[in-house]
Amino acid sequence: MSLSMTASSVPGPRKDPEVAARLGRRRKRADVIVRTLCMVATLLGIAFLISILLTLFVRGFTAMSPMVFTHSTAPPGSEGGLANAIVGSLIQATIGTAIGTPIGMLVGTYLAEYARGSKFGNVVRFVSDILLSAPSILIGLFVYQILVLPFGGFSGWAGVVALAIIVIPVVVRTTEDMLSLIPNTLREAVIGLGSPKWKMIVFVCWKSAMSGIITGILLAVARVAGETAPLLFTSLGNNTWSTDLSRPMASLPVTIYSFAGSPFEDWIALAWAGALIITLGVLSLNILARTVLRGRK
Repeated sequence: MSLSMTASSVPGPRKDPEVAARLGRRRKRADVIVRTLCMVATLLGIAFLISILLTLFVRGFTAMSPMVFTHSTAPPGSEGGLANAIVGSLIQATIGTAIGTPIGMLVGTYLAEYARGSKFGNVVRFVSDILLSAPSILIGLFVYQILVLPFGGFSGWAGVVALAIIVIPVVVRTTEDMLSLIPNTLREAVIGLGSPKWKMIVFVCWKSAMSGIITGILLAVARVAGETAPLLFTSLGNNTWSTDLSRPMASLPVTIYSFAGSPFEDWIALAWAGALIITLGVLSLNILARTVLRGRK
């Protein structure tokens, strides 16, 4: 008798129909429980979101009027608006984005094209990720220490620098991710034609990834548009019309923060109107970003 046994002669595990049925019922119960919990959590989130948006739109549209866009902030009981705050926010956010975007693009390009796998590149990426998740109030305190205290006062330029620092890591991450999606065969083809690496990056890689990079820039703008904490420590705010970046400058988030906690009804109404303006602006930027990204896909 041979000691070897064929695979067909080896007895397999015994299958009990009752055990299999019991396990199937247990899986179904677990699936129903998890699905129900997920549905309840989703409905709760949607309910809270609808409640917040409904309150914001009702209170905001009630307080909205042409004076909001044509008059500067005024003392309580006067006919005031948010024109100076809107213009101040646009100036600071635009200049901050203009400063932070090229820096972020260059750093992201360096990480994607020159520093792959290098220790220095990993350190830069780690610092960028920390900066991306850092509370904005810490950035405001940092700029307060290096620009406000040494120069003896709050200024719009300090607010611009704080917003630029917030923009940089968002653009860095988006630029690196978009450039990493470009296949290496495309780079090799361009280099094989005798083109310098910088031309390959500028005219091929950037062009291919530009839609995604623009999406990251728009998301960065949407983020800085509602930042309050860094501006409290830098540009502070101004109740008069001022476009001088060397002086304290008004901004919509800081004005909302100041007016919302006041005991005056007209200031509270202006705070609701300002919150609605920021919400619609951020919503428009997010829709534009998603539209650009969809076009890229």
